[in-house]
Amino acid sequence: MTHSRPRAAARPVRPVTALAALVVAMSTLAGCASTPTAVDASASGDAAASASTLSGTLTISAAASLKTAFDRLAADFEAQNPGVDVLPISYDGSSTLATQIIEGAAVDVFASADQKNMAKVTDASLATDPEPFATNVLTLVVPSGNPGGVTGLADLANPDLDVVLCAAEVPCGAASATLLSNAGVQASVDSYEQSVTAVLTKVAGGEVDAGLVYVTDAKSSTDVETVATAGADAVVNTYPIVALTGSKNPDAAAAFVAYVLSDDGQSVLRSLGFGAH
Repeated sequence: MTHSRPRAAARPVRPVTALAALVVAMSTLAGCASTPTAVDASASGDAAASASTLSGTLTISAAASLKTAFDRLAADFEAQNPGVDVLPISYDGSSTLATQIIEGAAVDVFASADQKNMAKVTDASLATDPEPFATNVLTLVVPSGNPGGVTGLADLANPDLDVVLCAAEVPCGAASATLLSNAGVQASVDSYEQSVTAVLTKVAGGEVDAGLVYVTDAKSSTDVETVATAGADAVVNTYPIVALTGSKNPDAAAAFVAYVLSDDGQSVLRSLGFGAH
């Protein structure tokens, strides 16, 4: 007689446990959470790359005393934004530049050596909300060796000395007038120039015995010596910068202004002797 083995009872099919369900749910949530992270990273990358997407040309008019600084800032800006070509910057007295802009010169960015000439541009509704970005003060300069024996501001009243100053309408000229007035000195002036660069050039070339320029200009020349200038710290010029409302490249213009105001831009200005704004 054949005996058959009893069949083992079939194991019941177990439903997904609560623990397994929880694991699945957590995995799903984790996967969902990763998506915003990737999007955020992408958005961050786009923001970081936004400067490099700038293109076109940029036209800048800047006060003569900014030449060394803005030549360097423009080069750095181009390096960070290879699609942008900063055209040769127009350097002149701020009053001359303001007049050119008001008369229709195509300019994207204007940097003035004082607020008065910047106000001419904003009052003409050609720009809004200029930002101060640096300060500067005057110093008395003489040719190397000080052939005129100048010892201070009082010597500028000596008619035997050849003295050159900026014209009154130029920021350095207005500051010079205030400085001399505060010191009670009536200078015997042989010529008035339309930019601080012109004053520095005459002194450095030995054409005159003395002149008043910004400390940053004096620092840039090896052909002049500075003379202690009492009261200069009390006469401070504040430099504003603005992107013109009629700019043909407003994005690049705004980016350049932002760069000048940035820590990197300010570091360049400080290294050249400009004061904090």
